[in-house]
Amino acid sequence: MKSNLFKNSSNPILDLKTYAEFRKALEQSNCPKCHLCESRTHIVVDRGNPQSKVMIIGEAPGKDEDLKQKPFVGRSGKLLDRLFQEIGFDTNRDSLVVNIVKCRPPENRAPRPDEAQACRPYLNKQIALMRPRWILLLGATALKHMLPEKAKLSMSEVVGKTFKHPQFPEAEFIVLFHPAYLLRDPRKTPLMQGHLQTFKKMWELV
Repeated sequence: MKSNLFKNSSNPILDLKTYAEFRKALEQSNCPKCHLCESRTHIVVDRGNPQSKVMIIGEAPGKDEDLKQKPFVGRSGKLLDRLFQEIGFDTNRDSLVVNIVKCRPPENRAPRPDEAQACRPYLNKQIALMRPRWILLLGATALKHMLPEKAKLSMSEVVGKTFKHPQFPEAEFIVLFHPAYLLRDPRKTPLMQGHLQTFKKMWELV
């Protein structure tokens, strides 16, 4: 799996038919598609349930995620899990948690456009194999890369709202605050809790 990863058309990982095969192959691939490979400890593919109907997309792995090979396992992840638990939602059972990029950027900076573009075929493959009913975008970085036409809007204009994407017509995209933002500004937590209550009503209908 270490060869031919620079051309999407010849990348054998993208030809795999099951999510389990895809996850294992990507974790073991030593993917060299961008320079983030030079400093990573692990490729961080996901955590949770690919058979669920909800995909949660964050920004990038941080230090804890890079070491443990799972997204959202640090302070932000603990807050994320707690907020979802308040609505009776288990992120490991009821969703698949992923990031825009699979490798940790230096000093936890946001992924650059070229890095996100290099990793995008893997994210597209995850969506194609999972076929989620809802895709929850955590923060401005996930919004920018998944719904670029909305990127010029402020988070206050889009947070809590639902959008469609022509590439993924089966999914509803919902924009939420990133838990790291809530750690910096806890005053926004009640607003996030309200958005999750709205999402709960939609989720429980299916």
